[in-house]
This record gives sequence, C-alpha cells and structure tokens, in this order.
Amino acid sequence: MHKFKYIYGPVPSWRLGSSLGVDPVSKGRKICNFDCVYCQIGKTDLFTKERIKNIETGEIVAELAKLPPLKIDYITFSGAGEPTLAVNLGEMIKAVKLIRKEPIAVITNSSLMLLDEVRKELALADFVIAKLDAYSPGSLQEINRPAKGIEFGSILDGIRKFREEYKGKLALQIMFIQNNKQEIDKYIYLANYIKPDEIQVNTPLRNCNIRPLMKEDIRKIKNDFICACKGINIVSVYDEKDPKVIKSISDEETLKRRGKIK
Repeated sequence: MHKFKYIYGPVPSWRLGSSLGVDPVSKGRKICNFDCVYCQIGKTDLFTKERIKNIETGEIVAELAKLPPLKIDYITFSGAGEPTLAVNLGEMIKAVKLIRKEPIAVITNSSLMLLDEVRKELALADFVIAKLDAYSPGSLQEINRPAKGIEFGSILDGIRKFREEYKGKLALQIMFIQNNKQEIDKYIYLANYIKPDEIQVNTPLRNCNIRPLMKEDIRKIKNDFICACKGINIVSVYDEKDPKVIKSISDEETLKRRGKIK
C-alpha cells in the first residue's frame, strides 16, 4: 500500500461520518496558533499566527490521485495544526473539488476568520466547523492559550462575519471541560448571536491531560442548548451511533500521531 504523507483515514467521525483527513500545513509536526490544554496531538511544535506555505497543492492532489476505492462522506481539512495557517488552503480546496466528488469540510479554531482572505477560502468548503471553546478573553487564555495578538473579540467578530457571508453549513464546536461547563448561559448567548446551523457539544475523549465530562454533564448541556437555541441543530460527542467499520489507508501509528485513535 502507498505510504501517504498528507492524507489519512478515513476515520469514523461523529460529526462527518466517514472522514478522509487532509493535513494542509503540518508536514510531520504540529503547527498552530493555539496550544489548547486538551489537545490530543500534544504541545505545539511551531507556534505562529503567520500564514505559511508548507505543503504544495500538487502534493495533496498527487496523493488523492493514488487513493484506492473508498467509502468517503467528507474530505476534511484538519490535521496536526490549524488548517487556515496554510496560505494556499483555498487553492487546495479548489484543486480537490476538480478531482473528487465528495463534499469538503474544514475544521478550524476560528482564530484567523476575521481576515477577508481566510473567510473567502473557507467559503469554498461545503461544511465549516468553527471552534469556540472560549466565552471571554480570560477563558481563551485559560483553555486555548493562543499566540500573542489573537484576541477573543476578533475571533467572535470573524465567526459572525463569516456566518453573514457563508452559503454553506456552519457548525460551532465547543469543547466542554471542568473549566467552562458552568458557563452554559454565556455559550447560549454567543450561539444565538452567531446563529450557526449546528452546535457540536464536545468533550476530550481522546488521550490528553484533561479529563472528559461525564455523559450526564454533556446530556444536560445539550438539552440546555436545545431549549434555548431554536432552529439550530444540536449534536454531542456522546450521541448514540451505529458502529461502523471503515477501511483506512493509514496505519495505526499514523492515526495515533494525528490524534484520531487512542
């Protein structure tokens, strides 16, 4: 089997079904502008808020061309770092759409969405999952530990602007841990301000230094959102799902390195 560098999976995703991952920026190390306390990949290797071109678009296209027949629900730009740090993210999405029929998702930490060029590139995707773990400047520093110069207000403004412009499906992903589980009213306010299509209630189930919340906690948080956020679909990481057997192109070590299995 061909050894893939930049694509991995498919993996079963509670949000996306059978998800084939595309890593547009990391090239074997974690490149991010956050150093989240719960990150399953570990400490950030290159901590930057500057957009870079670390992987050529042609390299992604060449790997996708070598894929064997697979059942894929989404091709998902994510990987070991923040995908919007790739200055050629939009170029990559366009190129993938020329050769693949599957819808494209991007999972972003939302830190660069205030930039016009980033919103334009994200708008090329069919589904954007935007992280919003913080409810205040202090909680951003406590939970996400961003690079210097990244502010809570700019993240919120960026998501809101994107919501106004975007024609595809937008989800807010919120990672609930002990530090923020009591602040549900603040998240409800922010969700109703942004008005996403979906809210994804998450807690860190993969290996990391932060303990996940119990099912009862997540169930209560989900129900609070359902009661207060009319017209928004609410899903959680603990929702019951039919187990799926998905054929993967990646070995176990690759999936572990990218935080996709324990």
